[in-house]
Amino acid sequence: MSIRLRLTLLYSAILAVTLIAFSTTLYVTQTQATYNGIKANLMRQVSFFTNNGERSPGPPPDQNTGVPAPDQSSAGSPPVGDLPSGTLPGRWTQTRSITGTVTGQTLDLSGANLPLSDAGLHTVQAGSGWFETAQVQEEPLLIYSTQVTTRAGVNEIVQVAFPVAQPQQTLNTLRLILVAGSSLAILVAFALGWVLAGMALRPIQRLTHTAQTIGAERNFRRRVEYHGPTDEVGQLAMTFNDMLGELESGYLQLEDALQSQRRFVADASHELRTPLTTVRGNIELLRRDPPLDAVERSEVLTDTTDEVDRLIRLVNQLLVLARADAGQTLRGEVVPLASVLTEVCRRARLMAPQHTIVCEPPPDLVVQGNRDALIQVLLILVDNAHVHTAPGAAITLSASLAADHATISVRDTGPGILPDALPHIFERFYRGEVSRTGSGAGLGLSIARELVEAQGGAITVASEPGHGSTFSVTLPVAATSTAAGV
Repeated sequence: MSIRLRLTLLYSAILAVTLIAFSTTLYVTQTQATYNGIKANLMRQVSFFTNNGERSPGPPPDQNTGVPAPDQSSAGSPPVGDLPSGTLPGRWTQTRSITGTVTGQTLDLSGANLPLSDAGLHTVQAGSGWFETAQVQEEPLLIYSTQVTTRAGVNEIVQVAFPVAQPQQTLNTLRLILVAGSSLAILVAFALGWVLAGMALRPIQRLTHTAQTIGAERNFRRRVEYHGPTDEVGQLAMTFNDMLGELESGYLQLEDALQSQRRFVADASHELRTPLTTVRGNIELLRRDPPLDAVERSEVLTDTTDEVDRLIRLVNQLLVLARADAGQTLRGEVVPLASVLTEVCRRARLMAPQHTIVCEPPPDLVVQGNRDALIQVLLILVDNAHVHTAPGAAITLSASLAADHATISVRDTGPGILPDALPHIFERFYRGEVSRTGSGAGLGLSIARELVEAQGGAITVASEPGHGSTFSVTLPVAATSTAAGV
């Protein structure tokens, strides 16, 4: 069952209960008012008959004898009930003896008696009035019976009646109107409720349609069009659109990550395939019959060793990147930059003896990081500068302090980096046009960035073609208290 149908049924049920309660209350109230008015008229009719027929309502019986006390105010007047014909004045009136025998009636009864049940007789004999309904001459009557006392002190019963066919017809008509009107109102309310529920739920239907379309097309750029008020449905639409924005951003990031992963796998396969192919080819040469001479054999073995070393370096670099991707954190410590730069410069002179290594270590500057990782980053930057700088040129390592961060710079005087290549040099397996002929796999700068970011720092590059490049590593400065505790 749809929520639209449930809302419509609930609204219609509430309206139906309200209309039934109102109609029932109205009908019962009108019925009581009608019959109360008839009863009041019957009681006035008894009083009129008594006054004109020289009777009076019976006083309560004497506590000793049980006989009602006579009314002395009108003694001596002849009772109307003693007429020889037994005919009474008025309409729908009948008299009975205290024992219940009919003693007189009006002409309109035409000899038909107004009934009095045994229970009514006992009630009237006890001095109370009694109302009952009966069919007389196929006419529904409301009969009122009560005890009166004549001027002669005789107790008798007076019965007056009123035809209730017309009031009953009026009440039946009222009941029919209430039933028909309530039913029609419920049907109209159901139809209007269905329409209004559909209008209220239309934005939700659009949400559903949009979600289905997005699921089918995988198009997270779509949005729900809503131009209504900012009510609950409007807030739902805005929240859904915000969620779509987040999904679109996440989906684009996932696509970029998958694309980078595919590119990484392809580049890694390519980089591994080349040395493996070379090694395999060299092994086949060594297995030739007749065998190679000693000089050629030595050259093949040297080439094989170089390729194996290249494979080892590449695998080690891939392992570093894999650890970074796995979210492995580096142990933080207080690192004095003077000793780190001195160690890096010593290794750099061994790594690139044909270059001039200029080292400018700061005297008292400590950072928060990891010593081994920082040395590895700086050696990667020195190696990158060594590859792209002509022999005899200078490579400068320096450090400076700015606010709460320290910056370590590695500057070379090489050909620089083209502006188009600057945004990509830290990507995995990326090698600019200038370095295409190099033997590197394009992983060094990617590893440097991963290691720096793992220490809570950042790495940037500034370069101008023909004027060299400067790589800068920024790390947070260690607190004085922390340094003192080391």
